[in-house]
Order: sequence, then C-alpha cells, then structure tokens
Amino acid sequence: MKSEFHLTKTENDYLNSSMNKVSRSFALVTPCFEAPLNDYMSAAYLICRVVDNIEDCGHALDWKRLRYSEFNRLLSEPAKAREILAAWETKDWPGLTNNEKQMMTVEGGLPLWQIYLQIPQEARSIIHRWSSIMAKGMQDAEDPLCTPLFIEHSGIKLLEKTSDYNDYCYYVAGTVGHMTTELIISHYGLTEEKAQMLTDLCEACGRGLQKTNIVKDFKNDLERGFCFLPDEWMQDAMYSPLSLAGAPWTWKQKVLKDVLSELHEFISYIIALPYEATGYRVASLLCVLPAFQTMLKAARNQEKLFTPEHQIKISKLTFYRCIRDARSMAGSNEAIVRYRLEAERQIEKALSVGRSAISMGSEEDPNRICTT
Repeated sequence: MKSEFHLTKTENDYLNSSMNKVSRSFALVTPCFEAPLNDYMSAAYLICRVVDNIEDCGHALDWKRLRYSEFNRLLSEPAKAREILAAWETKDWPGLTNNEKQMMTVEGGLPLWQIYLQIPQEARSIIHRWSSIMAKGMQDAEDPLCTPLFIEHSGIKLLEKTSDYNDYCYYVAGTVGHMTTELIISHYGLTEEKAQMLTDLCEACGRGLQKTNIVKDFKNDLERGFCFLPDEWMQDAMYSPLSLAGAPWTWKQKVLKDVLSELHEFISYIIALPYEATGYRVASLLCVLPAFQTMLKAARNQEKLFTPEHQIKISKLTFYRCIRDARSMAGSNEAIVRYRLEAERQIEKALSVGRSAISMGSEEDPNRICTT
C-alpha cells in the first residue's frame, strides 16, 4: 500500500495520547507496525472505540440507533465530523469514563476524523467497511428481533445460545480480525493464496481475545447486569455462576477449552504470516501471549472462578515477559509452535488436576509458559 500519507507531530501526539487513555495495552502494540500501517491501525482502533462508546452508553436502543446512524455518516463523510461531534457533546453519555466521553466531543474527537480523512482511499474503505459491520452487529445485539439475541434471567442480560455467543464475539472482535488482515494484505502486497489463508483464520484472532476478556471480566460484567456466556451453558451449571456461586469443574473446563480452541487457531494465523511482516507478527504475538497466560492463571485458580473471588488478571511482570517473548519469537515459527504446545500442555495439566493445580506454584512461578 504505497502512499504519501504522513502525519504531523501534533497528529501523532494525538494518536499516542488517545491510545494511552483508552487502552494502554494496545498502545504498546501499534508501535510495532511499520509506517504508515501503525497510524492506520491506531486510527482504526480509536474508531472502533467510538462504536464501543455508543454500545456501552446507558441509553435505550432508539437513542443509540440515532448515534449509530451518525457514526456511519462520520465514516462516509468525515469532513462533517465537527458538526456531528458538536451535537454529540451536548448529549449525556452515561456509563462512559471521562476519557471515553472526551472522544465524543469536538476537542477530543475531531482530530481522529481529520486523520481518518487523510488515510488513503484503499485503507480508509477497509476501516469503513468493517467498523460499519461492527456497529450494525452491536445495534442488532440490542434489538430483540435480531441476532445475536440477548435474553434476561434474574435481572441479568445474557446471550441466549452458543451461536449468539460466537456471533457477538464476531461482531465486536472478529470484525477487527478481518479489518487488520485486509490492511496488512494490502500493506505488504501479499499473494492471493496467502491472503485467502489469512482471511480463513483471522476471525479466531478477534474471537479468542474477546472470549479471554469475557472470562476475565465475568464478575465486573455481572456487576453491570450483563453476562456474555450463553444461557444454554448457564442452564448446564444451574445458573450458579450468575450468583457467583461457582460452577462444576467440567463446566469451567468447557468454558476455558472453548477459549483455547480460538487461541490455537490464532497461533495458526501468526504462523501463516510471512516473515517479512515482522512488525505485524510481533504485534499479533503481543496480543495472544497474554491471553494464553490469562488462561493458564484461570486453569490454576479454578476453585475461584465464577465466585466472589473471581480475579484472573495477569500481573504487570507477566505482561512484560510476554512483550519480551513476543519479540524473541517473532522470527521463528518453530519457537511459536513450541510456545503453543507448552501453553496447552500446562493448561491441560492444570485443568486435569483441579484443586491440586494450586500446588504447582504461584502465578509468577518459574514454571510459567516457556518459550525458546
């Protein structure tokens, strides 16, 4: 993707500052990309955050429909951003943080759309297409006449079926897998065969990360009145997770293994990436390695899952080790496969021994997932 796209220092500072305000972890990922792909990815991520802000806002669906419509207008006519943002900043945005609200104002949001307007047409059309699909899926998720379908049980909104769970994860994250994949196919000029291989695998990248977050954030989501694990799974656990009363061991294993199947495919996606896509390989590993570590911690702390003590966020030390490992492994598919095999072995061992898994050591145990 050849272009004369260059941002000013002020525009670069805006992207860096905004990324750090809404996602410090992804702010570490985008610098891995070669220019101008790093700026495309940062702008695309922030645009997806605007969609998230509409979804997360505490207003009714009719109100949100208007905002989704205005968002689509922003994608099509970014030159009209000042007008739309000026209207948005007069509205109440309950449920959003101050940084998230700032993105919906002229001061905090206009630079994003001005950057988006400068992005070359090919890349901008990719961002437009997939972020609009994301917005449509989020809107449909709140519409009782559409899928994915949410239902209510004991005052908690939860997805109804396994298919709704997978559809929801596709709309909110699988679409990002498609977006980033199309951007890198264009940027690196990949062959049609390689492009098709990556396209076939890319949805699992987003779904795997989304499902990891759904397990990690289960307790916090409940406090907001949501559960993103499907009702048909909850029936198998007699709905005990919804009251943080725990769940059968086999049920917990089913939840974690479903995530692992997506992460397994994510690794297959990375292995399919050409070595010359160095920055994107590092960035992809920076996303998936913390997910594997999160699943390992969950497996080693099964007795606390779906209880008041549900807390499986990895430490900063573990995260920084993931950064080191991602950089060291990016140039070797053999090392990446070894990591996946060792991760799956340790997680399977923890799952198989249940309570005694805790005796394996602390979460920062030297026997953490090994790499090279």
